[in-house]
Amino acid sequence: MTGFLLRRFVSLCLTLLAAALAVFLILEVIPGDPAQLMLGVEARPDTLEALRNQMGLGRPAAERFLLWIAGLLQGDLGVSYTYSVPVRDLVAARLPVTLPLALIALLLSVVIAIPAGVWAASRRGRAADTGIMALTQVGVAVPNFWFAMLMVYVFAVSLRLLPSGGFPGWDKGIGAALAALIMPAVALALPQASILARIMRSALVDTLHEDYIRTARAKGLTERAALWGHALRNAMIPVLTILGLQLSFLVTGTIIIENVFYLPGLGRLIFQAITQRDLIVVKSVVVLMVGFVIFVTFLVDAAYALADPRLRRRAA
Repeated sequence: MTGFLLRRFVSLCLTLLAAALAVFLILEVIPGDPAQLMLGVEARPDTLEALRNQMGLGRPAAERFLLWIAGLLQGDLGVSYTYSVPVRDLVAARLPVTLPLALIALLLSVVIAIPAGVWAASRRGRAADTGIMALTQVGVAVPNFWFAMLMVYVFAVSLRLLPSGGFPGWDKGIGAALAALIMPAVALALPQASILARIMRSALVDTLHEDYIRTARAKGLTERAALWGHALRNAMIPVLTILGLQLSFLVTGTIIIENVFYLPGLGRLIFQAITQRDLIVVKSVVVLMVGFVIFVTFLVDAAYALADPRLRRRAA
């Protein structure tokens, strides 16, 4: 078990290093002057030179990369050229929006997907199964920003039940904050719930054909008892794996949704940094999100190894 987790940890650290190198190459080593890109073609030469010195562009690329990595390891994400404040402070100010949004979306995804998947699997081949799978196909195919705009039109513009955008802050009350997050969370959750429901159904259908389920039925267990007491528990292993990964997808998938609803989260911070050509913010926040995805992946691998002894034996 320890050896398996150690190998996975080393592998994921190398993945993070490769991702950081890719981000660095894309933003700083590709042809073109980053300072010119940030200030525009009308910038004065002395202003360009000052920014180049501030960004350390006079140093070799390898040295700049190592200095940046060393700063990241110490928790130093750099200083924003647009806001003139540490990127770490910008991230800390935006996390109270993005993280609750992702967690609410994850909860909604589970609440929608698990019952839908179980219902479809228990009625395989019937109208209910076909209808649920058709709806999940629509949920997978339709972009989440389209769901977002549709909900704004229905619930904010037409019915005036929820705010169309913005975030009042948690200091204004939990009710007001949740009202601002509910539509973005639903827009994020629907595609993920569709994927999760299909995986839940597939895993449960496969489990219902296992020998131990047939034995349970032969001993007199009802279909409902076999489903909820035996099949569901084992079918949840792949579902839990995907569920853990979905949290990272939801966090990194907030860029579009936060801009649709004008939420001051990490996704909107990245979008604003791109439009303002604040490369240090883009570079550091993207790597931070990649690190979060890799950390969640490691936790999922650890949980999977604990739940499935066969994985530990194969990795030994």
